[in-house]
Amino acid sequence: MDRQFDLIIIGAGPGGLTAALYATRAGLKTALIEHAIAGGKLNKTFEISNWPGIENISGMELGKQMYEHALSYSAQYLYGSVVKVEDGEVKKVVLASGDVYEAKAIILATGTSERMLGIPGEKELVGRGVSYCAICDGNFFRNKTVTIIGGGNSALEEAIYLAGLASKIIIVIRRDEFRADEVIVKEILENPKCEVIYEHIPISLTEENGKLSSVILEHVKTKETMELKTDGLFPYIGADPNSSALIDLDVCDEVGYVKVNHEMETSREGIYAIGDVTVKTLRQVVTAASDGAVAAQAVFRYLKG
Repeated sequence: MDRQFDLIIIGAGPGGLTAALYATRAGLKTALIEHAIAGGKLNKTFEISNWPGIENISGMELGKQMYEHALSYSAQYLYGSVVKVEDGEVKKVVLASGDVYEAKAIILATGTSERMLGIPGEKELVGRGVSYCAICDGNFFRNKTVTIIGGGNSALEEAIYLAGLASKIIIVIRRDEFRADEVIVKEILENPKCEVIYEHIPISLTEENGKLSSVILEHVKTKETMELKTDGLFPYIGADPNSSALIDLDVCDEVGYVKVNHEMETSREGIYAIGDVTVKTLRQVVTAASDGAVAAQAVFRYLKG
């Protein structure tokens, strides 16, 4: 097995797959390292309706197409969890297994992980009523009541998907208005299965017979509490960057997002980052793909001098 490459891309979401496509087409010896399923969060997205040129496609299908296209040239696909990137004239990528790969350049495309609520009962009830993936677990809540926490695009997109399975959807948001796009909000408000509870936050979960039974909500202003009976809970309150592999390189902001320039390069020469893991204002499939193309071309120019 090859251990040395021109470029190693860590993460095989839309950004990483696009970078692999552009890099291999440019003639770079490229490896993709992924610890889960190729396509990243596309596999958890029921429907993509804003990918240019395709009016409507499932996230899983788009991820599959990207994966097949990216590997249609000469990229090598490796499975493993990266724990550390070591800088130097030759970069080293260290895996949890102990395997070490070397490259002249690195692109980090590891995305983000869903943020937990951090309330009593949450960890204990994961898989027993609490889920972070509607596509993965939605079928378990067919004809039941489901609660969504969050008012952004991700939360409402998952609510729309779950509305096709559950008998009732309750959406809890901490503000008096949604943060999502108007077209999605309109669809939610017009759906007879959906109910919205404004200006409340969850503070704890209760269980019955080993499963989630209710969510205790608190009004953000009055601090009054209420018990909301529910069969399922799906939190969508944001995400945290998966940047721990670069933690020793001093390239992240105070939150953990990787700081890059217009060519997606960090302050460390030859180390790049793309997609959701970077400091940016818009995190979408199309922007991750754009980042991947920019970074791959920047790497090509860097390696060719």
